[in-house]
Amino acid sequence: MRILGVTNISGTVSEFILLGFTCQKETQIILLMLFSIIYILTIMGNTCIIYAVWSSQQLHTPMYTLLANFSFLEICYVNSDVPKMLVNMLSKTKTISFTGCLLQFYFFFSMCASECLFLSVMAFDRYLAICQPLHYSTIMTQRLCANLALFCWVGGLIWLLTPVILISQVPFCGPNIIDHFLCDLGPLLALSCAPVPNTTLACGAISSLIIFITFLYILGSYVQVLRTVLRVPSGSGRNKAFSTCASHFTVVSLFYGSVMVMYVSPGSGNQFGMEKFVTLFYSMATPFFNPLIYSLRNKDMKKALKKLLSGFSHRFPKRHQK
Repeated sequence: MRILGVTNISGTVSEFILLGFTCQKETQIILLMLFSIIYILTIMGNTCIIYAVWSSQQLHTPMYTLLANFSFLEICYVNSDVPKMLVNMLSKTKTISFTGCLLQFYFFFSMCASECLFLSVMAFDRYLAICQPLHYSTIMTQRLCANLALFCWVGGLIWLLTPVILISQVPFCGPNIIDHFLCDLGPLLALSCAPVPNTTLACGAISSLIIFITFLYILGSYVQVLRTVLRVPSGSGRNKAFSTCASHFTVVSLFYGSVMVMYVSPGSGNQFGMEKFVTLFYSMATPFFNPLIYSLRNKDMKKALKKLLSGFSHRFPKRHQK
């Protein structure tokens, strides 16, 4: 990772200013409180899912192992940008170092790439469970599940190496004000001293490639799942098949819907405030909603969380009595 420590070749810009949300002080305080509450609830919700999967023997299956990894990814995801955003809302300077900006870009979009990969692997798991139920246990072993999870983590980190190396070679000589709350690709490259069309094209292509590949794979998986489910006689069997995919499909719709509006829809990111709003949605709202979606629509997860919460409620009174 030494490449992330590479300094800006122009030697004139050592830090950037993240403007964040330019609004009145009262509005800033309201936003700070709102974002802080969402951030804390996101950490708590995803931590509960991880602990529920770890503590319940019934959930020691590939599906829930992937879900626990996905929840941990969401925790890493929000920690890559939200704490700095909250600090900058209280700060007068709102600065971030050149290296810090590169690190934030790298880890935020690495987690985003890993999320695409995890959603694809989870779609593969659901495809096997519904389309190949007799072979599911022999194909989706714990070893394969662990290898797939490792692939998602490492794949996301490797995927963003090329963009961050290219950005580290871009000359920045001022201005250094980024009209955003994080070091996003477009606003960052817009501050380049000289036009960098090749870097912009390469970074955009790499980002779009993983979005399209994983989305098309998930879409293909669900087409196969839908064809299989429609062959099942109407009743509890069909409803059960749909319910196993409903949570994942909802998460996929939220994540890819917001990401594609931002990076695929022409001109959508150039509208006033739209870039920040959409980025805020897929960086904060989706990690916040994901635990709710999986816990509310999954019976096994509901049982595990109720057991977890009842365990906590039994412990605290005992401590209080002592």
